[in-house]
Amino acid sequence: IARPLVTATSPSRFARSSPGGGVVPPTLQPPSSGGAGRRQVKRKCGIIGIYKTQGAAAFELYEGLLMLQHRGQDSAGMVTTDFERFVEKKENGLVKDVFHSKSVMDKLPGNVGIGHVRYPTAGTSSALEAQPFFVNSPLGIFLIHNGNITNTDKLRERLQGSKSFFNRCLRTSSDSEVLLNVWADAIHRAHQDHLKRNKIVGKQDIQKEVVTSIVFEAGKEMMQKVKGAYSCIALVKGVGLVGFRDPNGIRPLVLGKRTTMVGGAPKDEYIFASEDCAFGPIGYQRVRDVHPGEMIIITEEGEMVSSMCAENTKLNPCIFEYIYLARPDSVLNDISVYKFQLELGRRLANQVKEKGWDVDIAVPVPDGARPIAIQLSAELGLPYREGLVKNRYVGRTFIMPEQHLRELSVRRKLNAMSAVFKNQRVLLVDDSIIRGTTMTQIVEMVRSAGAKEVYLASASPPVRHPNVYGVDMPSTKEFIATDQSVDDIRQALGADGLVYQDLEDLYGAGYSMNSDIDKFDGACFDGKYVTGNIDSEYLKQLEIDGRGTDRRKGKLVSSLGEGDKSGVQFSM
Repeated sequence: IARPLVTATSPSRFARSSPGGGVVPPTLQPPSSGGAGRRQVKRKCGIIGIYKTQGAAAFELYEGLLMLQHRGQDSAGMVTTDFERFVEKKENGLVKDVFHSKSVMDKLPGNVGIGHVRYPTAGTSSALEAQPFFVNSPLGIFLIHNGNITNTDKLRERLQGSKSFFNRCLRTSSDSEVLLNVWADAIHRAHQDHLKRNKIVGKQDIQKEVVTSIVFEAGKEMMQKVKGAYSCIALVKGVGLVGFRDPNGIRPLVLGKRTTMVGGAPKDEYIFASEDCAFGPIGYQRVRDVHPGEMIIITEEGEMVSSMCAENTKLNPCIFEYIYLARPDSVLNDISVYKFQLELGRRLANQVKEKGWDVDIAVPVPDGARPIAIQLSAELGLPYREGLVKNRYVGRTFIMPEQHLRELSVRRKLNAMSAVFKNQRVLLVDDSIIRGTTMTQIVEMVRSAGAKEVYLASASPPVRHPNVYGVDMPSTKEFIATDQSVDDIRQALGADGLVYQDLEDLYGAGYSMNSDIDKFDGACFDGKYVTGNIDSEYLKQLEIDGRGTDRRKGKLVSSLGEGDKSGVQFSM
């Protein structure tokens, strides 16, 4: 390939091949002495990218990742750059443990960077699959991804066959790595098409604006080929900080900005993140959501340019984001998560009224159900009580990869207060009931604390179908609602009564807050998959593959391999 990669010193965005046929790498900075088959990994991840005009981006990335920690607790990763060198660190663990000291953070220089938190639901927990992912050609691209690609097998086959510009070598089974290589392959193709159209030969440099247009053009090809859910942020050498979202806008991605004074003149700085709750602590203001099918580039010089890379786009956000995944202080697709949950509480109260239960108090299952329970109790005229005390140092059971770990952690996570429950007829309010593992034990705990009767209200409808777009709900065998009536579920949970949110009320709450939404993705409730490429064969294979019992067998490794525990990697 004539012009596959950027050098660190050349003004060209696409530089020459080396005499030996390889590529000319960017400047290397040595580390300091301190320190396969069908892809069914679906993730709920948190991603963030920051462009600063000056100063290190790493410390603000760290603060932002802390605000997104609820979206993944298995691993964390970060890449920073000044667009001359790229510095990477990624390991298993919480953000505070991976980036545990100032000395670690000082090894991540550069005014631009991206960060990621992740949890796995299949495969291993090796840091090899922690993000960001990297390709050194073309240009040099680091990418982070939230979502799940649903045609990974077809794409992988194409990448490793003759239809690819290169026969690409993929290091992991991650769908994110596949997506990155599809985009990289498209950039190669768009670059070569530009050379042919303009009859460019030899070693002529290509202007920055042309390279940006090539990246946009490749984005169009990528979005035509890749199916599923993907919100992504990337660092592209010679181009800038890039954010883009799939044509259905399933997973969230928000753009923010702040203005600083540099040399007496105002300069804009930018941020992308899964949720805008990450903006406030580091001084950014929400601008808007990245549109479905849109790609935004913050150039190396700090200019924002945007292009629609898909036609016939629709806004089909995942409604489970508002019920469970996102923080209440976030605004996604112009809908306040907190206000959405209050509306769920109001609508759920109407269904509880129809049951005619004789209830003394309403108690939320912390933390997600609090806004719902507050509004529900107000509508019903019931006392609102905090009867379940949460241990803040135990992770969320829903994102724990193994069933036995979830069961073990419930009683460590919550404690029922007899001072609240004794001799009371209790209405427990939860945001959702997925597998029933947690709720069954909570009901037992509340009864043991002295409750006379225990009724349950779920703010979401029964989950009966797999989620294939990036949430850990792959198998119907794990759902308590599978092939069971509401009364069957009630008995299995050990409750005196059970009510689920009506599906139309759930959707109605969202539509009432943003009429521009074409349709919510609520496939886990209604079995209707918005991308249109999910069939019975795909879902059958999903059931066969299951959750992957070997995922916890992966070793905790650093990104430099077993021999170096610093986890700091410099680009090649």
